Amino acid sequence: MNSKKKWLVMAGCLGFVILGMAAVKAPVQKPRNLKVLPPDISDARLDSIMQSWNKALGVNCEFCHVKKKIYPGDMDYASDAEPMKENARDMLRMTIEINRNHFWFDKNQRPEYLHTINCKTCHRGEPFPPED
Repeated sequence: MNSKKKWLVMAGCLGFVILGMAAVKAPVQKPRNLKVLPPDISDARLDSIMQSWNKALGVNCEFCHVKKKIYPGDMDYASDAEPMKENARDMLRMTIEINRNHFWFDKNQRPEYLHTINCKTCHRGEPFPPED
């Protein structure tokens, strides 16, 4: 009889563990709309790149992204409603091409992540490059 109770308790515990695992939702990834950066980029790396662009151009996120209509305090990063976002993609394509064709010495690193030529090279902290 004692053995039966042990099995019942173990089965009950196992049932709770299985129910607990089923109740846990998988982490929800933010909607992405990546057309130039690789789709497998980590959130940390993507955030780092975006922050470097903010500094290089002296702007904030609203320069390329729009606010959500329902929650105006939040940004809709996946939206293409702001035309400057496509301009930023064109600039990224340009710097990738320059780095790939002229400075890509380490074939183990993706050209999207190279920093030889970057936004700051031309923008120098300004939203639009100075005409020198």
